[in-house]
Amino acid sequence: MSLFFERPDFGERAVLVHLKLNSETEPEDPREFEELVLSAGGDPVEFLTGSRSSPHAKYFVGTGKLEEIGSTVRRCDAELVIFNHNLSPSQERNLEAELKCRVLDRTGLILDIFAQRARTHEGKLQVELAQLQHLSSRLVRGWTHLDREKGGIGMRGPGETQLESDRRMVRERIQTIKKRLEKVRKQRDQNRRSRDKADIPTVSLVGYTNAGKSTLFNKLTQSDVFAADQLFATLDPTMRRLDVPEQGPVIFADTVGFISHLPHRLVDAFRATLEEAASATLLLHIVDAAAEDRAVNIERVGDVLKEIEANDLPTLMVYNKIDLLADAQPRIDRNAEGKPEAVWLSALTVDGLDLLLQAVIESLPGVMVHRHLKLQPNQGAFRAALYGQKAVLAEQVDEQGAINLEIKLAESDYLRLLKASGLKSDELVSL
Repeated sequence: MSLFFERPDFGERAVLVHLKLNSETEPEDPREFEELVLSAGGDPVEFLTGSRSSPHAKYFVGTGKLEEIGSTVRRCDAELVIFNHNLSPSQERNLEAELKCRVLDRTGLILDIFAQRARTHEGKLQVELAQLQHLSSRLVRGWTHLDREKGGIGMRGPGETQLESDRRMVRERIQTIKKRLEKVRKQRDQNRRSRDKADIPTVSLVGYTNAGKSTLFNKLTQSDVFAADQLFATLDPTMRRLDVPEQGPVIFADTVGFISHLPHRLVDAFRATLEEAASATLLLHIVDAAAEDRAVNIERVGDVLKEIEANDLPTLMVYNKIDLLADAQPRIDRNAEGKPEAVWLSALTVDGLDLLLQAVIESLPGVMVHRHLKLQPNQGAFRAALYGQKAVLAEQVDEQGAINLEIKLAESDYLRLLKASGLKSDELVSL
């Protein structure tokens, strides 16, 4: 008989387990749990539910429920049991030994989805970091027969060395990844500083996972970001520059979807990505208007924004998927001062997309300058700079050689170009 339990190969047929715990103030959503499993590529063959006052210390579930899970695994020929809860390493180990199949908890499930979705080098590094941090507390599972608390004849040997070696390798790899991600963060900071110097605003799309952010992002920027009706379809951040009427260039950023009770290690691992949202000029909070738990999802996104210190940023609510609502029409909701608060649209049918751009223009800081100027021939550098900003709407040269321009650009850009050209506003002749 083996001294420790050999894990079977990963299987797709899964038994799902969700308990209602009296000790939980914010229970997990069973419907969202099933969507997560489907997004991971799992095949749920049975969904078992139950209730307890608090988790069982050894198995999380009680012995009666454990027997029910075991019989269901054998009857359905399942190869995997997934819990909609976070399990301790010892609970995972004990469950695997009893059920004779692999056991996965909620954090492990989300990590698996993230590993499938990562496409960029940075995304893969962030996933690996989160996985290693999750694994570091679970290394003992495969080496319990070698981990010795005490010495003695027959109790010493290579086992302790092997376990410590594994832990050391994991620690070293974690440090290596953190250093690489720190370089990524510095590069992002440098890119942000460059955008700040150029006064290019950033609009970040945030929201609950599967709210339609990537579909909306694609329609706005004519991009081809992967979009699908599944949780965490987008993992890596994507940024596109768009020339917005009356505003000029704007950077739009599509970010990873949020989810309830996002594990802290995932928030930490993806902090470099989430910083794109935390440093945005304006947040577009995308909401699935047709979702039954719409209000709860809004609150959950607010919790994550607070965790990454982005909850005080200017935010425009965007209620998407109105094509799934009866008699819903595209519109802009405004506050008492007339400023946009929310936009109702359908990214799929593009209804209301023009209203969103209008609301974004009104919500971004900065006043537009629309003027008619007369420039002298020796002020050609300023004229060239205006053309460089695509700010010239019309141009005429009069008989004296003076250049009559109609310009429109952000006031901050206008003042910056004046300074760069060595001019003052009162030196220019306004028509």
